[in-house]
Amino acid sequence: MLDQVLSSLSDGIVLGFVYGLAAMGLSLIWGVMTVINLAHGPVIALGMFGTYLFFTQAGMNPYLAILLVAVLGLLFGFVMYGVAVHRVLNAPHLSTLLATFAINMILIGIGTAVFSTSPHNVDFSMGSLDAGPITIPLTRLIAALGAVLVTVFLYSFLYFTRPGKAIRAVANNREAAELMGIPSAAVLALSFGLGTMLAAVAGGLIATFFPFTILSGGPYELKSFVICVLGGLGNPLGALLGGLILGGLEGLVPAFMPVSWVPVVEFGLFVLVLVVRPTGLFGAK
Repeated sequence: MLDQVLSSLSDGIVLGFVYGLAAMGLSLIWGVMTVINLAHGPVIALGMFGTYLFFTQAGMNPYLAILLVAVLGLLFGFVMYGVAVHRVLNAPHLSTLLATFAINMILIGIGTAVFSTSPHNVDFSMGSLDAGPITIPLTRLIAALGAVLVTVFLYSFLYFTRPGKAIRAVANNREAAELMGIPSAAVLALSFGLGTMLAAVAGGLIATFFPFTILSGGPYELKSFVICVLGGLGNPLGALLGGLILGGLEGLVPAFMPVSWVPVVEFGLFVLVLVVRPTGLFGAK
């Protein structure tokens, strides 16, 4: 029994790093511009398909493909911001919700027409790591390491570069930042692009070990909302820690009860945190 629990828990924690990376993009966009991006799930799915296409059509190593997916995700975020978000940014929250929901439906519709809803997978294996009762595929370990590296990159960018400091200034007080000469429109576009890039990279990493369809981003979007509430809305590091908590739960719950109870526990925790500590376990930023 203990071996089963350890194996399941280690799997959950490794996945939790990737969950946290996916949620980090959602948290960054909320923290900077107070926009809930309902197109987050399809962007994760596009990251999966981007990695798949570079791997199958160009014969590229999937991890190199993820680097290209990151660049394309950043550019797509700029386009999505300019087309759907910028014009309604100062409107009531419902307007941004509807705008990003419209993008969600458009991406799913186009993706279904192009890729159908049949499962695809990146057929790439690197073996596994055995440590006693614990066996972890190396693709999952590399994905966890990649999530940590991206987190370090994000924090280094936000705290040690001029554009990153501009993002933090705009997130703190947009009007004051504009008075200091910071172009808020460009900074907001960059923030949205970075959030989209994080979602696409998370999708690319997930594609290396799970089959996927154009609809696969939906569950990860829901998990991202739970993680953001756990870690604190607008707190990217909290999102990573929240991902570890959720991943650990997903690993532990099936060891003691049916797998069907996993979403019940997850969303029960979601409601509990909202009631007891609305700013999240690690505080909003």
